[in-house]
Amino acid sequence: MRRIVLTVGMLLALGIAGVVVAQDATTPATPANPATPAAPAKEHVIATPAGIKWGDAPPAFEKGATFTVISGDPSQAGPFVVRLKMPARFKIAPHFHPSDENVTVISGTFMIGMGEKFDAATMKSLPAGGFVLLPAEMRHYAMAKTPVVVQVHGMGPFALTYVNSEDDPRTRTAPAGK
Repeated sequence: MRRIVLTVGMLLALGIAGVVVAQDATTPATPANPATPAAPAKEHVIATPAGIKWGDAPPAFEKGATFTVISGDPSQAGPFVVRLKMPARFKIAPHFHPSDENVTVISGTFMIGMGEKFDAATMKSLPAGGFVLLPAEMRHYAMAKTPVVVQVHGMGPFALTYVNSEDDPRTRTAPAGK
């Protein structure tokens, strides 16, 4: 009797698994079906600290930070991984993104705050190994408490919109005499 119950249970489990696999094979990738995996990468990526080439951060950031793309292309649709290196006290004014932003602290101490106004008193401190997920459209701001490297991954295209347009280095005009 135990053998029959076990056999029937296994057949039932295999039947359910077959239905799930068949459903996944015909279900298109949509935001309503987030379990559908992204397209596989075309090649593997191995990054070592010595092999990373840093350059100026994109113009959406104040001068002083450096930036590198680890994988993908943040300007295109699809997964990407980038790193941002900031000196101590480097600030990123309140802003938001059209897609989720996943931030992992690689080294140093990174400060993160939520809201439309920069308020250092309410910021949370994240040491190396710390992580924060910032959902799409969530207003937030950041600061490097010490020299810091953060890794950001998400789905492109990456965009950064400042809450206050006067905080955007891309559109700010330089003061006279500079």
